[in-house]
Amino acid sequence: MSLWPSLLLALGRHEGDALLFMADRIRSGDPDNIEAQAARRYWPALMGAEFRRDREVEGANALLNYGYTIMRSVVARAVIAAGLHPTIGLHHANRLNAFALADDLVEPFRPLVDAVVRQMLDEGVLGVDREAKARLAALISADVELAGATSPVSIAAQRLAQSLAASFESGALSLALFNTPQPLAWSAIARHVPGGATE
Repeated sequence: MSLWPSLLLALGRHEGDALLFMADRIRSGDPDNIEAQAARRYWPALMGAEFRRDREVEGANALLNYGYTIMRSVVARAVIAAGLHPTIGLHHANRLNAFALADDLVEPFRPLVDAVVRQMLDEGVLGVDREAKARLAALISADVELAGATSPVSIAAQRLAQSLAASFESGALSLALFNTPQPLAWSAIARHVPGGATE
C-alpha cells in the first residue's frame, strides 16, 4: 500500500502521511478493514472532494477502468507465461473470475494508472478517446526501478509473476516488486506518452 501514499505525497497531498500511518496498521487479511478506510481518503485526495469511484461513470472513472484493464491484461499474460493458473487466486476467489490471480498481482500497478489519469485530467483530457487509449496503453513501457535496474512495466509484471512461481516451488515467499517511485519518477510515469518519451 506504500505506492498510494507515495503518489499522494509526490503530488503534494498531505493525506499521503495518513495513508502511510494506515499502511503500517494493516494485518494479514485486513480484519480491521483498513484498506477500505484508506480508499475513502485516497480517492478524494487524488481526484477531488466530489470524486467517487464508480465503474459505470464516464470521465475519470472510465479512464481508470481502461488503464486498469490494460494493466490487468499485461499481468494476466505474465501469469500464464510464468506457468501459473490464472483462475487460482491468492485473495480473489470468485469462481467466475478466470483471472483471479491477475487481479491479485495487478494491485501494485494500479497507482501507476492513477498517476497517468490524474495527469491527463490536469491536461483537460476528460474521456476515453483514441489519444487517451494510446497514452494509457503506453504505460506498459514506462520505466520503474526493480532490483537495482530500470525496467519497463511489462518486464516488472513478468518478474513479479515469475517470482511468485518460484516462491510456490521453493516454499519461501520472495516477490520481485518494483521500488516505490520517487517524486521525479512519479512525474515521468504520469507524463509517459506513446513511443517511450515523456511530455
